[in-house]
Amino acid sequence: MANLDRASLPASASVLANPAADRWHFGIIALIAFLTLVDLFAAQAILPSLQREFGVSRATMGFAVNASTFGMAAAGLAVGIFGRNLDRRNGIWISLALLAVPTVLLSTTRDIAIFTGLRVAQGLCMATAFTLTMAYLAEHFPAERATGALAAYVTGNVASNLFGRILSAAVADLGGLSINFQTFALLNLAGAALVWTTLKRTERMMPDRLRRRRSGNWRSVLGNRRLQSVLAIGFLILFVFIGTYTYVNFRLVELGLSPMQLGLVYFVFLPSLFTTPLGGYISRRLGAGAGIVLTLFCASLGLIALLSSSLAIVLAGLAMVAVGTFLAQALATGQVGRIADTEKAAASGAYLASYYTGGLFGSLVIGQIYDRFGWNTSVLVLVAMLVFAMLFAVPLRAMRSSYRNGQETALSNGSGQPHP
Repeated sequence: MANLDRASLPASASVLANPAADRWHFGIIALIAFLTLVDLFAAQAILPSLQREFGVSRATMGFAVNASTFGMAAAGLAVGIFGRNLDRRNGIWISLALLAVPTVLLSTTRDIAIFTGLRVAQGLCMATAFTLTMAYLAEHFPAERATGALAAYVTGNVASNLFGRILSAAVADLGGLSINFQTFALLNLAGAALVWTTLKRTERMMPDRLRRRRSGNWRSVLGNRRLQSVLAIGFLILFVFIGTYTYVNFRLVELGLSPMQLGLVYFVFLPSLFTTPLGGYISRRLGAGAGIVLTLFCASLGLIALLSSSLAIVLAGLAMVAVGTFLAQALATGQVGRIADTEKAAASGAYLASYYTGGLFGSLVIGQIYDRFGWNTSVLVLVAMLVFAMLFAVPLRAMRSSYRNGQETALSNGSGQPHP
């Protein structure tokens, strides 16, 4: 992983082009992502148990569990604005170490307001580590490798969704809710230790003053229309993901599953472990816009399958939703650093803020719709959100040809990089 610190130097190009080196680097990146985000969705697997424990409605418990997305959105934006000169490695490992504090405190409370506040605090820590890692990867990998590195990070996110939920369901079933949160606090500390031992300290990762003058600040980044499209796509992706996987638990209970069986259901994320790393390939072959449309269309078909009363069809639909949304997330995330060019921390922070705000709204809106109108109406609303996301992806199709033309111009001038 220390080789990543040399990735921005020409001498490292041959190292990064080595498939074996890539697998090693990307494997560590995926593991860091897993330990960074393992707390985010694990509590969804025990949502029915938490609802009974706290004695609140489905919508209230769903909002409390997903309140971490509010912290994710706030911290992502704050790091994007103020984190230009933050040391990446120290910021990441300290955030993960601090994450263990609210996680272990969750094991001691049975007050829904305190529970919600601690989930927000978890989100603040996770998003700080997440945003800094995204900036770290965008700054250390050349543009043609950055999408692959970020796809590896999203793959770790997939793994955290899968194994985090299964672990949460199993530990809560065997040892109770308190032991569950204490176990995840230990994983937080393991993540901090991994970052400390595998990432080198970097003294100055953001562009110098000349580049900042040329590119402007974070406000100019947000004025980029293509980035605005990516922010909207990120918002809608997590809106759908959170809305689906939070409340499908109640649907699965209606179909007769036990709490332990709910944890096993999340093996539907397993195919995504193999498809998400294809994000870089899809981006190169189809372009980001076409790739996002294709993957979200797959997710839409999966959502329609959730209208069935057959458990097998519902599980197949959940797998399709996971494959489509994770691939779309990898493609969208890969475009953030490319669009922003120099202000990568600001762009990453803006994307994370939009992304997790979408998750918060997905939890709130779909919970209310489910309680008032039922599951089928909830699914139709989720499908509509994906249609909107596909419409936002259409302008990104032009980016592929624009980027290629820039590459050709740069190569003809001997610079090796597209001209701004």
